[in-house]
Amino acid sequence: PVLWTTRRRFALTPLLYALIFAHACVLMLGGHYSYARVPLGEWLREMFAFERNHYDRIGHFMQGFVPAIAARELLLRHTGLSRADSRGGWLFAVVTAVALAVSALYELLEWGAAVALGAGADEFLATQGDVWDTQKDMAMAWIGAMLAQALLARWHDRQLAALNLPR
Repeated sequence: PVLWTTRRRFALTPLLYALIFAHACVLMLGGHYSYARVPLGEWLREMFAFERNHYDRIGHFMQGFVPAIAARELLLRHTGLSRADSRGGWLFAVVTAVALAVSALYELLEWGAAVALGAGADEFLATQGDVWDTQKDMAMAWIGAMLAQALLARWHDRQLAALNLPR
């Protein structure tokens, strides 16, 4: 609803709207089943003989992938950073840092929820006994942020140009 009501005053690129929708679907599916029990993750576990359901890794990948494009769009539209800065790596570095900050904030919220839930924390966190779950989640977000920029930057640039934004 927020995106719908703000679309005229602050239109986003079609790419970003699509990514937000895809991320929302991943989150809703995980919330519906519990991340450790999503059927897609079970299918992947059986297919690749994984020891656990890795659906939460898909969620954390998206947690880097989507915020990276959102951060890129906001930085290009509202700061002194430009597409020219991407050649020197500054835009890429700042976008990656923002996506990792989003992921770190989420991990801190998970930790707070785990403390509050006590015995029910493992089900909520979907760590499935993996002591390195938090670090692996952050790594997935980092990979997602870098891949989003590497794969989508040119397409994103074309869509930003098509918005005809004032400079």
